[in-house]
Amino acid sequence: MINVESEAELTRVELMAKNLQKQARISIRVNPNVDPKTHPYISTGLHENKFGVDIDTAKRMYISAKKSEYLDPIGIHCHIGSQLTQLAPIKESVNIVANLVRNIKAALDVELKFFDVGGGLGIVYDNETLINTYEYAQTILDALHGLDITIVCEPGRYLVGNSGVFVTKVLYEKTNGEKRFVVVDGAMNDLLRPTLYDAYHKIEVLGKSENSSTCNVVGPVCESGDFFAKDIELPLTEHNDLMAIYSSGAYGFTMASNYNTRGKVAEIAVEDGKDRLIRKRETFEDLIALEEQYLK
Repeated sequence: MINVESEAELTRVELMAKNLQKQARISIRVNPNVDPKTHPYISTGLHENKFGVDIDTAKRMYISAKKSEYLDPIGIHCHIGSQLTQLAPIKESVNIVANLVRNIKAALDVELKFFDVGGGLGIVYDNETLINTYEYAQTILDALHGLDITIVCEPGRYLVGNSGVFVTKVLYEKTNGEKRFVVVDGAMNDLLRPTLYDAYHKIEVLGKSENSSTCNVVGPVCESGDFFAKDIELPLTEHNDLMAIYSSGAYGFTMASNYNTRGKVAEIAVEDGKDRLIRKRETFEDLIALEEQYLK
């Protein structure tokens, strides 16, 4: 199904389906206006966020879809944010949308087949208290009690977040006044979360634990926002020391870029104690491969 989140988008999907002489199976993303209690950049369920439609708009869209010979409304979707660590906002939002499902079935005779409860379950980056997955599941089942509907869930970060480690090398240390900086060869283009969200990632200098002091861990990109941590305690480092930045499996490589003409890093899988290359490191030739050459 195609997940639609505005009336304008529904119109576009209908037009494309008509041009193809197909019937498009659609779902509508509902914005329940619930505060997810997370970072504002990853909040998606309030009316101030760009995602989804309010309850009344959703009803109009289901009416339009039911009347259209080119649309088949079979699903509903709700996702209020990422890195959620409190169950109450999830419970509130799922109950709101479940009541909408019951209302459109009774009033519009639209019987949906799929209920996408979104995702956003948090992981431990620092010392977060996480949502109990059994309680999470029971909350959803309770809200959907009596509905003959298939539940869809999107637990991406929960599955992969803590399985990834970003490994970088120390280039050197420097001080500005009394401020200590550890400069590494990784940068914000490799792992954007600290820059974008001021996010915390546990950092360890492998094989060292003594002579610790406060420092900033920064990369070589020409931005003041190019950092992995500020004011953390790390041991004294030397050139080529390895540094592990943990919990990088979600929104790590997927948000990477080639800013400052930097190639994306290699990816290594470790399975049963054995490592293998699963994505090679980008070369300069890879970076310019798509550029057109106009030299005469």
